[in-house]
Amino acid sequence: MQNIDFQHKKALIRVDYNVPFNDHNEITDSTRILATIPTIQAIIQQNGKVILLSHLGRPKGKIDIRYSLLPVAHKLEEILQLPVLFLSDCKGEDVKLAIDNAPWGTIILLENVRFYAEEEKGDTEFAKELAELADIYVNDAFGTAHRAHASTSIIVPYFGSNAYFGMVMQKEIKAIDTMLYNSKPPVLAIIGGAKVSSKIAILKNLIPRINTLLIGGGMAFTFIKAMGGNIGKSLVEDQYLTTALEIIELCKTQDVTLLLPIDVVAGDAFDNEATIKHVDAAAIPTDYMGMDIGEKSIQLFVDAIQQSSTILWNGPMGVFEFSNFKNGTQKIAEAVAQVTENNNAYSIIGGGDSVAAIQQFQLQDKVSYVSTGGGAMLEYLEGIELPGIKAIKDIERTKQL
Repeated sequence: MQNIDFQHKKALIRVDYNVPFNDHNEITDSTRILATIPTIQAIIQQNGKVILLSHLGRPKGKIDIRYSLLPVAHKLEEILQLPVLFLSDCKGEDVKLAIDNAPWGTIILLENVRFYAEEEKGDTEFAKELAELADIYVNDAFGTAHRAHASTSIIVPYFGSNAYFGMVMQKEIKAIDTMLYNSKPPVLAIIGGAKVSSKIAILKNLIPRINTLLIGGGMAFTFIKAMGGNIGKSLVEDQYLTTALEIIELCKTQDVTLLLPIDVVAGDAFDNEATIKHVDAAAIPTDYMGMDIGEKSIQLFVDAIQQSSTILWNGPMGVFEFSNFKNGTQKIAEAVAQVTENNNAYSIIGGGDSVAAIQQFQLQDKVSYVSTGGGAMLEYLEGIELPGIKAIKDIERTKQL
């Protein structure tokens, strides 16, 4: 972005300010807002106008005050220590007039773009109307890059060659491309979370690119059952048992070491106060369910992490939200942070639960990169070209012709 001239230009920046709130309408995690600050500052330092456009929640194409971005405007002012002009709409003559009348160097936040159903429909006329607000388009919303919405991809052609990636997008693309295409071996993928079904495409795309695959969390029990283990009441997707065996076989043919939990912390209920037993992962009692990886599994996984130079982590090892079942996820997080810091390994953390975990354990500053995109990162790892990225890359390809 350092080569773009924003002097006396109006820059429409698509950001992802879809942040979580508590019951008191207070933002509980400002990570996505903080990530966009360098892009905003780069533009106002050149005396350009920053026009921020985002969605929040799922208002289903109707005005719903519960999803207003006004609290985000206040948080942005607090972070930047600068005034933010909030407009109660995102299009129309009043909005255009307010933007045009604002002094150069002003930061403007528009109201929730999803108050219009045309946004999610990818409506071209709506996209054109949004484009008329500015001279330059900057997409800095990796979290929505997998959506072909009006403000993320449909809008791009209306700016001709004046469409660019913001700093968040540049970092996200570089981080994931490093993992997929420029990784330093040995390469380790730590894949956890609840379901195998949501990770099949990722696993198939990753396995030819890695040396070790470590599977934990609820999805591990589908693999363990497929191999003949007794998993009690643990989470399982019976319709994916054959798929699990196919993934195991793919690891063998690609010479990838597959590590599954060998012991677990099991509970007799999905509750922090459940009665606990420490058992073999393939011998869980009938009335118990696996809730976390056990000490032997932790040691096995930590050893693999310590031997790796490139690490992707997506998905927790257990129900880390419960204090009695967070140990496995915390130990994995600490090992990833340690090898990043001490061995100069490259580590990328992505997916909502993984990011929540790394933040809960206050280790986000000790890994190489924490992705701001959940679904977008998963689709990128599957090898899918995301609409929000493709639209701007198509412009870049045209520039190079």
